[in-house]
Amino acid sequence: MEFADSEIVEGLRRQLLGFMDEHVYPNERRFEQWLAAQPDRWAASWPPLEELKEKARAKGLWNLFLPDPEWGAALTNLEYAPLCEIMGRSFIGPEIFNCSAPDTGNMELLAKYGSAAQKKQWLVPLLEGRIRSAFAMTEPGVASSDATNIALSIVRDGDSYLLNGRKWWITGAPHPLCKIFIVMGKTNPDAARHEQQSMILVPRDTPGLRVVRPLTVFGYDDAPHGHAELEFRDVRVPAENLILGEGRGFEIAQGRLGPGRIHHCMRLIGKAERALELMCVRAKERVAFGKPIAEQTVTLERIAESRIEIEQTRLLVMKAAWMMDTVGNKGARKEIAMIKVAAPAMALRVLDRAIQVFGAAGLSADFPLASFYADSRTLRFADGPDEVHRNQIGRLELREH
Repeated sequence: MEFADSEIVEGLRRQLLGFMDEHVYPNERRFEQWLAAQPDRWAASWPPLEELKEKARAKGLWNLFLPDPEWGAALTNLEYAPLCEIMGRSFIGPEIFNCSAPDTGNMELLAKYGSAAQKKQWLVPLLEGRIRSAFAMTEPGVASSDATNIALSIVRDGDSYLLNGRKWWITGAPHPLCKIFIVMGKTNPDAARHEQQSMILVPRDTPGLRVVRPLTVFGYDDAPHGHAELEFRDVRVPAENLILGEGRGFEIAQGRLGPGRIHHCMRLIGKAERALELMCVRAKERVAFGKPIAEQTVTLERIAESRIEIEQTRLLVMKAAWMMDTVGNKGARKEIAMIKVAAPAMALRVLDRAIQVFGAAGLSADFPLASFYADSRTLRFADGPDEVHRNQIGRLELREH
């Protein structure tokens, strides 16, 4: 395994670091202040954010996640890893480079499984950053960690399909630029267990589709991106909106989740790195009992443990990325499951130590640590809970014995 950055990646990495320092970090507080002043936190996207997107695109820092040369930057998973980590250091960073979830996964899905018409109508504007999207799988009435439980009905009716059911925790759904939903539901309850579900494209303005409410994570609404509960009541869409074919939903979901999971882990490493940097600066500045807390043994241990765990997790992520590039997502499924368990747990430990070093300020909105913690905690559920991944790791390990 060779983890050294190529000249192309090193050039992109330097550009990204410079762009983050010049444009992204200085605008985080401005964005928060603008959002706090809005009477409706879901009504608009921050205009300077759209300007930053244009700057990033002009510099070629755009769609770096897509390995398909027809649509993206043609980087491998391993090449993308250090770049995704850098973007993940800021809560507004990934969107500025058109590399934010769930759009990245949705664009990959459409590029891989979408028809020519679906790509033209939805993939192209997503790649151009003109619209955003959401992936509607999780439901309030079932344990959605088992995707075969998904119960929203998708029923053929002439040359269209009718959708009925509810979804929740649909990330990105409240965003004013979210124009398309990729919806997973059940087309044939009598088919084999993994052939009952399908995926279909539902435009946001389709009659019968209603955003019931935005949901909060530890009190954060993550506006204007957010997470929402949705209601589908006799939602009618053309039959050609079905992706790949009836009964292919589970197959599509598995194809989407591999890259999505590893991208989350890459961004988590970025959050942990920034938390460690903030912890070190705070420890040098903050004086308690007559000396900087950086001189306290407990603080040195916290810093050391954080550095060790970040490095361990990064190496595991890089190995998983390398395996995805060399043996494919299926061949790397154990490594992907391992990082999906390890990365959120690591980030939460590092963030918890940083919050402790900051004192009560670490719990406030004056610093990004509390919001990073809330976001990182969701990733012990998103794209499969820890328990599911641990079960898979255990089963795959037993097969070797």
